Amino acid sequence: MDYKAVIFDLDGVIVSTDELHYQGWKQVADQEGIPFDRQDNNRLRGVSRMQSLEIILEKATRSYNEDEKVELATRKNDVYRELLKQLTPADILPGIPETLAGLKAAGVKLAIGSSSKNAPTILERIGLLDTFEAIADGNQISKSKPDPEVFQLAAKKLGVPAKDCLVVEDALAGAAAAIAGGMAVFCVGDARQAYDLLLGADRPANSETEWLVNLA
Repeated sequence: MDYKAVIFDLDGVIVSTDELHYQGWKQVADQEGIPFDRQDNNRLRGVSRMQSLEIILEKATRSYNEDEKVELATRKNDVYRELLKQLTPADILPGIPETLAGLKAAGVKLAIGSSSKNAPTILERIGLLDTFEAIADGNQISKSKPDPEVFQLAAKKLGVPAKDCLVVEDALAGAAAAIAGGMAVFCVGDARQAYDLLLGADRPANSETEWLVNLA
């Protein structure tokens, strides 16, 4: 394998928490009388909690001050964290355990690069907290994807130059962040569908992650 490190996004790559995020935001939106559906929820993938809230408030019929926005975001996170208690190792996405094992066996360093502030909690719930040598998450960054900060931080923690890192992403914002950070990106999910828009991506789009085991 040409890369010394692989940096994984978390939600939608290692485990899918989209439905839990949707339920959390939906509850808050309904309480505020703001229209919110699954199509709206897709716009929130890969962006921070406060940026997600700003997207939701585009359909609000009144303005919210900063204190109110913080309260809404906190309310959503409280619901979401309660829902996270449902997660178990059975929720790890197909192919991921084999992929991680294959990369580790090949001596490739592994990291998480996620905008989520709940990344450690999620990893603990699914039994992978000790699998990654570095975790860069929303608690440690000031700019979320498509800014490359979270991936740059993950690479720095691993001690690996950007050019030697491969990012695995399912969101367009995350794929763009990897490219902006000078890293190769492998697209899955929604990012794969938008692959033609990702100038600079130098890995074939693919819906599977098992290929990493083979490369290793």
